[in-house]
Amino acid sequence: MTTPLTWLYAPGDRPHVVAKALAAGADVVVVDLEDAVAPDRKAYARDATAELLTERHPVPVHVRVNALDGPLAAADLKAVAALPGLSGLRLPKVTRPRQITAIADRTAPAEGGAPALFALLESALGIEHAHAIATAHPALRGIALGEADLRADLGVREDAGLDWARSRVIVAARAANLPSPPQSVHPDIRDLEGLAASCAHGRTLGFLGRAAIHPRQLPIIERAYLPTPAEIEKAETIVKAATTEQGAQALPDGSFVDAAVVTAARRTLSLARRR
Repeated sequence: MTTPLTWLYAPGDRPHVVAKALAAGADVVVVDLEDAVAPDRKAYARDATAELLTERHPVPVHVRVNALDGPLAAADLKAVAALPGLSGLRLPKVTRPRQITAIADRTAPAEGGAPALFALLESALGIEHAHAIATAHPALRGIALGEADLRADLGVREDAGLDWARSRVIVAARAANLPSPPQSVHPDIRDLEGLAASCAHGRTLGFLGRAAIHPRQLPIIERAYLPTPAEIEKAETIVKAATTEQGAQALPDGSFVDAAVVTAARRTLSLARRR
């Protein structure tokens, strides 16, 4: 599969919304059993999601289970972890690496490994343990922020107040050889200009892609994270120069090219192939 850029959340207690999400064009659909589901609908959401996952779907389907330290997570994991349609488990409010190892051990069948796990860091404690969480177990395939909870935990009012935590998670992911994390959701589904500006900022920080809560957000996210024609042209020039002459060199426009620059250019061209 190509690198995901869009992760579309859909509430597990609304199967018709999940069905629309599967057809919306997202790279990954995340069926939510946690925040998007009212307490009296949790059991129904779990059962409906388990029924959905009895078969595979053309789009990878992840499930966000309920809080790991609460009473519902164990039932969620038991219901969905071994089903053929599950592509990943998203674990909310992770604070320590031992939570990852415990889930990996609990969900690993006797004949194989655990499903792909993705940790959501949503508190100051989770941010402090970001690298330890990112390296906790081979089944962990990614980490990301849950910014609404983190904002409340830190008492942050302005968006810029989260930039340090964002960078911390990006660095932790890359240091653990995990993919660059996707951004957290933009909560206002009508504010497409604000979403585009936020994505542009996230891209400068080192995020790759973004979670969404409505299909109308998907093309904005993808457009923001795909390279521009100018970036593609520059990357092609760099790669061509690297194939004709080894070692560090300067391009005609004066920019310097070395191995790191070539690696970044190839990454740009890889993303460009999604167009």
